[in-house]
Amino acid sequence: MDYQLYFKSRQGEMIGLLKELVQRESPTTDKRAVDVCSAFLMDKFKALGAKITRLPQRKVGDFHLLEYPGRDDRIKRGRILVLTHIDTVWPVGQLAKMPFYLQGGKIFGPGVLDMKAGLVLAYSALKALRDMNRTPDKRITVFINSAEETGCDEAQEVIRAQARKSEIVLCLEPALPGGALKTQRKGGLVIRLESFGRSAHAGQPEKGINAIEELAGQIKALATLRSKDVTMNVGLIGGGEKANIVADKAWAVLDFRFWTAAQKTKILAAARTLKPIFPEARLKATVESLTPPLVRTPASIRLLAAARTIAEPLGMTLETGKTGGGSDGSIAAALGTATLDGLGPDGDGIHADDEHLLLASLVQRAALLTELLLRL
Repeated sequence: MDYQLYFKSRQGEMIGLLKELVQRESPTTDKRAVDVCSAFLMDKFKALGAKITRLPQRKVGDFHLLEYPGRDDRIKRGRILVLTHIDTVWPVGQLAKMPFYLQGGKIFGPGVLDMKAGLVLAYSALKALRDMNRTPDKRITVFINSAEETGCDEAQEVIRAQARKSEIVLCLEPALPGGALKTQRKGGLVIRLESFGRSAHAGQPEKGINAIEELAGQIKALATLRSKDVTMNVGLIGGGEKANIVADKAWAVLDFRFWTAAQKTKILAAARTLKPIFPEARLKATVESLTPPLVRTPASIRLLAAARTIAEPLGMTLETGKTGGGSDGSIAAALGTATLDGLGPDGDGIHADDEHLLLASLVQRAALLTELLLRL
């Protein structure tokens, strides 16, 4: 079966579904909006005969697990776990500034590449299997995360539990620009740093302890951890009440990226052993999220070789590369489960106002995913 031809003839349907998903804006921080988008998509998957398990969440959108049966579920032939997420970094209303549109073989819109296209791939591949009456040997489980962009302990627990049951993990995050898969990713560590001082009148600052100055000094100290392999971004910061009051509280959220577990350990140790610059100041460091690095493992190298063999008849050469961004694939790979990441479409502008994907790659990656589900 020529799945590239199949999806080429149905690319209008794929674009239509992608448009529906993008127009249902779903920022991680808006549970209601995410749940609305998820409900729409679940109705689509139900029509395919997938078994859907909703995992309710209080603070973020509900998670969903979809199970698609293999050839004979009484015979244990292994499982394939497909990782996707439905949340985006874009707030509700972004569509007014970044409308969904198709131009010159590119599809633009907020979240179109990261990663609502991945959801379209998962749905389209399962629909192709149903339409062609093809049953995969392995049971397929699709996890739809609602809080991938910010990190979520509950989601990571689900991913670990499912990855332990699976032989193979396929992560539908976007490819690197140019189409390469992601075989190495930096880990991510988000730390909230708080400083506490004592308020006083700005005319008598010696009576107070300025928490903002304390925090600034600590950020400068942590910045010495930066190297060619380790980055630190001060993403959020706040503190104080008025210009004429010595601030008694201040805070910042720091995003560290690293390649190795040893680098992560060094960052954590530095944050947890910070000493106040002002003798009576106090400090508190809290880990808000932690994603392990994605590293090449023997299992993943073997999986890549198998995927390349499957991709070759499709006229696709699967190149590989590395990136500083994290993904749920890193969580699964850290357990030793064979993992391929970056199987989503080619494009560019992730988290930027020119976010877009290449339409041709949407068709190609749908064909590749379908073949992987059937032949791995």
